[in-house]
Amino acid sequence: MGEIQALRGTRDILPEEVGYWQRVEAVAQEILARAAYREIRTPIFEQTALFERGIGEATDVVGKEMYTFLDRGDRSITLRPEGTAGVVRSLIEHGLQTQGGVQRLWYTGPMFRYERPQAGRQRQFHQLGVEVLGSADPRADAEVIAIATDILQSLGLKNLRLDLNSVGNLEDRQNYRQALVNYLTPYKDELDPDSQERLSRNPLRILDSKDKRTQEIAQNAPSILDYLGSYSRHHFEQVQQLLSDLGIKYQLNPRLVRGLDYYTHTAFEIQSDDLGAQATVCGGGRYDGLVAQLGGPDTPAIGWAIGLERLILLLQQLQELPLSKLDFYVVSRGDRAETQALALAQKLRHAGFSVELDLSGSGFKKQFARADRSGAVACLILGDEEAEGQTVKLKWMASKEQQAIAQADLLAMADELRRQLDSLKTSGTPNQVNA
Repeated sequence: MGEIQALRGTRDILPEEVGYWQRVEAVAQEILARAAYREIRTPIFEQTALFERGIGEATDVVGKEMYTFLDRGDRSITLRPEGTAGVVRSLIEHGLQTQGGVQRLWYTGPMFRYERPQAGRQRQFHQLGVEVLGSADPRADAEVIAIATDILQSLGLKNLRLDLNSVGNLEDRQNYRQALVNYLTPYKDELDPDSQERLSRNPLRILDSKDKRTQEIAQNAPSILDYLGSYSRHHFEQVQQLLSDLGIKYQLNPRLVRGLDYYTHTAFEIQSDDLGAQATVCGGGRYDGLVAQLGGPDTPAIGWAIGLERLILLLQQLQELPLSKLDFYVVSRGDRAETQALALAQKLRHAGFSVELDLSGSGFKKQFARADRSGAVACLILGDEEAEGQTVKLKWMASKEQQAIAQADLLAMADELRRQLDSLKTSGTPNQVNA
C-alpha cells in the first residue's frame, strides 16, 4: 500500500508555522475584545439549504464549489464555504436578536470550497470574521472597516489599500443589472465562457472576472454608483465621510461587487500590494436582507472575513512576526541530575518561563548541539557535580558566558531572570546574575 498523503487542496500547518497563526489570533482577539465583540462557534457542516438560500444558487460558490453530500439519514449536508450564513442561522435559532441592542460577534475556523489550489488559496482554508447584527447606522460600516485595518496594521502590514463600493439595495441592483446586461450583450461572444454564462443569471459577477478581455470590456461598463437611490447614496456618502474622519484612506471601485448574493449597500476589500495576484486579504460588506431571507426578523447587518492563509503567507514573505524565543533549554546527564532537571524545568514553567527539557539521554555534546539549534536564550546544565551540590550552570547562548547558581537561588530570582531574558530577546549582552 502506498504512502497516504494529505488530500489535494489541504495542507498541514507544521509547528514552524503555527507561531504565525497563534500571533495573528492573539492580536485579533485582543483588538476585538477591546471593541466588545464576542466569539461565536458554529458547526463546520450545515444543511445545504442554508447556503443555497443564504449565499444564492446563482453564485459560483453554490453552483460549483461546495462540498455537499448525503448523510446516513439522506439529508443534504454541506461543509461550510463561508462563515456568515452559519452565524445568522445561529442568531435566528437561539433568538440572540431578542437580547436587545446590537450583536457584535466574531468567529474563526476552517471553511471548504472546491477550487483550484494555489498559493494562499486551498480547498480547506481558514477565516477570521466579524458580524455586526442589528444596526443600519453607517458608523457600523466604518467601525468594522476600522477594526480590520487595526488588526492588519498591528500585525505589521503597511502596503494596504482599501477598495470601497456600494451595491445599493435590491431595487438599485435590479435597475443596474438591466443597464449592465444591455451594455454587455453586444460583447457576449468576446466574454470568457464563465462570463457568458453569468450574463443571464448573475451579470454583476462579470465585473469581477480575471479574464483580460472581459476586464477590458467591463472597463467602460456603466457604474453602479450612478444607479443608487437617494437612501443608498446618502448612506454611502456618510460611510465615506466617517472613514475620512478616522483617517482611513480608501479608493472608490465601482466594479467591486463581491461574490455572494446577500450583499447590500457597502462592499469593501482590503488588499496588499505585497501579495501579488492574490491581493485581497480582507473582504466584506453589508447584508441587510439576509436574516429575513433565512427566516428571521428584518435585521440590518455588516461583516467581513480575513483569509488567514493569505495573511500568513504575506507575513512570512515580509518576515514579520519572528517566532518567540525559548527561555531555557535544560541539559542533564546522570540519574540524579536528570531527575533534578525534570523538577527544575517544571518549577521554571510554573514561574512563567518557557523551558525545553532534553529527553534524549544522549551525551552532553549532542545535547549542547540541540540547545544551540533550539533558539533558547539560555541553557541550564546539570551533571553529577551539579546534582551533588544542588546547583545548576546557567549559560547565556549568545555570549557563551556561564556561571554556577544554587537551584533554589535560581528560582528565587525569577524577576531578575525575566528582565535578563526579555532584554536578550531583543538582542543584548547579559549581565552577571547576582546569586
